[in-house]
Amino acid sequence: MLGAGQLGRMFAVAARQAGYRVAVFGGGPDSPCGQVSDFCFDKSFADSAALEEFAAVVDVVSYEYENIPLDAVKFLEQRVPVYPDSNLLQTAQHRLLEKRAMRSIGIPTADFVAVNSAEDLQAGLSEFGGEGILKTATLGYDGKGQQRLDSSCDVQQVYASFNGVELILESIVPFELELSIVACGFADGTRKFFTPSVNHHVNHILDCSVAPAAQLSTEVVQRAEQIAAAILDHFQVIGVLCVEFFMTADQQLLVNEIAPRPHNSGHLTIESTAASQFEQQFRAVSGLPSGNVRPLRPAVMLNLLGDHLEHATADAWREVFGLEDVHVHMYGKQEARRGRKMGHLTVLDDVLENAEKRARQARRILGWTGE
Repeated sequence: MLGAGQLGRMFAVAARQAGYRVAVFGGGPDSPCGQVSDFCFDKSFADSAALEEFAAVVDVVSYEYENIPLDAVKFLEQRVPVYPDSNLLQTAQHRLLEKRAMRSIGIPTADFVAVNSAEDLQAGLSEFGGEGILKTATLGYDGKGQQRLDSSCDVQQVYASFNGVELILESIVPFELELSIVACGFADGTRKFFTPSVNHHVNHILDCSVAPAAQLSTEVVQRAEQIAAAILDHFQVIGVLCVEFFMTADQQLLVNEIAPRPHNSGHLTIESTAASQFEQQFRAVSGLPSGNVRPLRPAVMLNLLGDHLEHATADAWREVFGLEDVHVHMYGKQEARRGRKMGHLTVLDDVLENAEKRARQARRILGWTGE
């Protein structure tokens, strides 16, 4: 596993449960993934000797986030299978490549223009009616590296503030809701799709996900699966891929971005399906058949950030653990910071609204009083 955070941790738990041994590169024994792995390579991704040593002790490689240095992945690909491959990773790392790839296979996205100068930015704003969202082409997540603009902005100043990095300006999509689907590709051509979730964000960070969601018609779910299938086929994906969408008022789907890995919105699958997104990841990359992704019960996943836990007490935790069908996942991070993902709660219920109420009740018990 490349990357030692919480996604690697949950992959390692699923793989070890099935008897696999896990080596993690990029973190030590105290990292979220390192705590549950057999071997830790606490080395830089630029350390070719360490990568060589890592490749010698593993049979297959996957990764937990798309900002793994591409050169390191290509280095490993010459020595051991890496899934998903570097072609998909490179596309997912770069918003312009990603948007162009989607358009090339007939998948709708927000309109966009490349921005390499203040003049490009001004022209793009004019094309999009005086407003848009300016983003760095690479290394953006959870709202980082982006800024909403309108006609009142100082274009020269805004462009200069990004210090010359490659940018993309996207038109603003008047969407009704955001949803995502986790899809799985296997070497034998099998494709599996988890039930799409509706996602709610606060300050650009995912706050909660619910599935199955009443707002999603059968037609929308089918369309999400068709789009995800087209992406799996185009990139010949072996592994797990999440596709994030905007849904408009007329129930059209536009792809916002893709992630070639398990996704925060898919964490609820650990309890809500027989085979979670992490089990699917290790099955796919290990050459095993697919697990069962049929939903067992409605579920809601609620993120726990550092600011949600500032006032949590031992008694509060005891009360949360006493709530019915509330599953607590903490990631083993050593330092809690505002906005940092420290864990999540998943709540199951036969009635989704009851699960949503109980999840928010749990976070209030832990001391969070905000929205």
